[in-house]
Amino acid sequence: MTQQKTIPVDQTHPPYFFGIDVGGTGIKIGLTDDRGTTLDNISIETLEPQGPVEAMRRVAQACRAILGRLGLDQASVVRAGLGTPGSQDIRKGMLIEPPNHPHWHHFPIVQCLEETLEIPVSYANDANAAAFGEFWVGTGKIHDSMVLLTLGTGVGGGVIIDNQLVVGRNSFGGECGHMIIDPSPEARLCAWGGGRGHLEAYASASGVTARAREELQAGAESVLAAHIDKITAKKIFEAAEQGDDWSLKFIERTGDYLAIGITSMVHMVDPGLVVLGGAMNFGGPNSPTGRRFLDSVRKGFEARTFENVHKGTSIEFASLGADAGYIGAAGIARCDYHKSS
Repeated sequence: MTQQKTIPVDQTHPPYFFGIDVGGTGIKIGLTDDRGTTLDNISIETLEPQGPVEAMRRVAQACRAILGRLGLDQASVVRAGLGTPGSQDIRKGMLIEPPNHPHWHHFPIVQCLEETLEIPVSYANDANAAAFGEFWVGTGKIHDSMVLLTLGTGVGGGVIIDNQLVVGRNSFGGECGHMIIDPSPEARLCAWGGGRGHLEAYASASGVTARAREELQAGAESVLAAHIDKITAKKIFEAAEQGDDWSLKFIERTGDYLAIGITSMVHMVDPGLVVLGGAMNFGGPNSPTGRRFLDSVRKGFEARTFENVHKGTSIEFASLGADAGYIGAAGIARCDYHKSS
């Protein structure tokens, strides 16, 4: 268990909200105030094979540990937000068949957590929760609409229009990684489900690894050619930082693939802001490679859209990092609380 205290209670603004972000290997839990300030957070192991009932028991235990450290009673927390990977039924509070959680299939996770934690729980897709976190207190905090793309093993996403998170009839709203960017029969296969031509087949860490391996096996000249079986998106980034020309150009091509998907999203919902989050940011804003990656995305978008749309749309890196999920889950709980009060 890891923990980090972030702000004294007497500097915060109640009521308080728990945010819970469930991942394949870890669960991050945080307590925020009504303005999105984190009071404290804890990370615990998911221990997926032990099942969701045990996991929610440990989540509740961690929440009470946070309150104990802060000297708060449970009555000061009015609602919790829970983010989990899909597939799910948000309205029914059900996990359906999340690929990384095979022992958690077809489980009423919201009911379980409400009974264990003894407060109401709001439910969201994990990427949607991250999007709402960035929207509430991160890169999107001065905007009323935003699209987030999370670049990791797959490509997740979230869409917020006029301050409202898009969930969708099938709890599939914001699944930006499954946009079709290549309709050809020989298009690349999606990492999670066999669909061809999906954005995440080209612009996720798994897609990047597969594309890079094929190019290197075909004879691309790179320092990575001697270690093709060990190729990862991180190794491509490290080689680019050391000046490997193929790696730099490969990252730029990845940015252009991403720009195709972003153009389609912007043409559908015109958010004014697109935010790139997730672990695969090639160093992000503090790295020359990361800035070059972002520039390739922006250029690819400019080449495919209309002049006024380009001028009215910002594409930026996310700012909350791994905290976005639990903060956004807490923010969704906050919205539900204020709607009902």
